[in-house]
Amino acid sequence: MTVPSVEPITSLSQLDPNGLYTYADYLSWQFQERVELIRGRLFPMSPAPNTLHQRISGALHFKLYSFFLDKTCQVFDAPFDVRLPVSIKKGQTTTVVQPDLCVVCDPQKIDEQGCNGVPDLILEILSPGNSKREMREKYQVYEEAGVREYWLVYPLDQEVRVYVLNDNGQFIGLAPVISEDILRSAVFPDLEIDLKWVFAQK
Repeated sequence: MTVPSVEPITSLSQLDPNGLYTYADYLSWQFQERVELIRGRLFPMSPAPNTLHQRISGALHFKLYSFFLDKTCQVFDAPFDVRLPVSIKKGQTTTVVQPDLCVVCDPQKIDEQGCNGVPDLILEILSPGNSKREMREKYQVYEEAGVREYWLVYPLDQEVRVYVLNDNGQFIGLAPVISEDILRSAVFPDLEIDLKWVFAQK
């Protein structure tokens, strides 16, 4: 019996935007567009971050990399696949995200495909292309997965909102940190970042 050939997915337009997909599907796609999967649903990513986004990302990456240089934790920046253990269906991962920056302290979670598990710290930098639905969904999966600390950076407002996981597995929002402040991590107490320097990058 002849097995029918499956047409390769070479364009995002070949996918059903309302369909449900797995990490195995994700790996088989052959198009250039970057997408994330959240509970199996497609979330196309912005074509390219703007200059302000990249400057802030670079500054934060530098500070994090310098802090963790002699420690076991590792810092990764996008594009870097993070497979989160939420909404797994029939043993298949259905949530794959690409945070702007993340810190992973357990080397066992790192493999050739990225991070298979939950980072200790995730940073997302808002861009004009980020939808409210996308940000809400990410907040929920990061909380459900057990991300210990989540920083949401607002470039235009020069503000960072910090969420820390409590003992009940729920995010607690701390007071907003503005450009005149020092950003201090709750999970890594010695980590301090001068936001005035971060937001002043040209």
